[in-house]
Amino acid sequence: MPGIEITYGEELKRKLIHLSSLWMVFAVYLIPSRPVAAGLFAFLLAATLISEHAYACGWPVLAPLYGFLFGRMLRKKPEPGAWIVSGGSYVLMAALLVTVLYEREAAGGAMTVMLTGDAAAALIGRRFGRHKAPNNKSWEGVAAFLVVSGIALGTYLALIGAPAALYLGGAIALFPACAAELFERQLHVDDNFSIPVVVGAGLQIALFLSRAEGVTA
Repeated sequence: MPGIEITYGEELKRKLIHLSSLWMVFAVYLIPSRPVAAGLFAFLLAATLISEHAYACGWPVLAPLYGFLFGRMLRKKPEPGAWIVSGGSYVLMAALLVTVLYEREAAGGAMTVMLTGDAAAALIGRRFGRHKAPNNKSWEGVAAFLVVSGIALGTYLALIGAPAALYLGGAIALFPACAAELFERQLHVDDNFSIPVVVGAGLQIALFLSRAEGVTA
């Protein structure tokens, strides 16, 4: 499917929707039952995939509605009858997976980094990017990812009263997460999916280590 160069205004709308998904962080952390949280994300993922397929198939009602709301923000023009897997679908896939794999402290932090860092990299990179990085990205965007996601993660960890080990684990995990965003094309994995998995793993390891240290102390 041919790529579509969307305007900066449409990119801004995409990333505002991205940031509105920060409710997922609260859902991951505040819903006491992991199966319930996972079920919520699974339901939303299924609904999103069906809506995107309806748009490609031209279904009555759903297709015009989806086209009006999101059509101009799609990076690829869908082939008739195709299954579209948009960035929103990958966000929901990531939310579902980190909820299943990691404890709520790590899962919430993982989603925080992806939702804030990816938005900052895209918006700052497109507007202020002057120094080219690999894959037609910019070092300004890379810096924005690290700074904004780092601040957001630190704020999240402070709000939940996380142990010091999670700050260190999260800071270390930011760099491979940034690499996953920068080399998305080579990895063949959408960064909305890869970033939370990487950061969540780092935070989960830090969580285990902090508890182990507490037991041996």
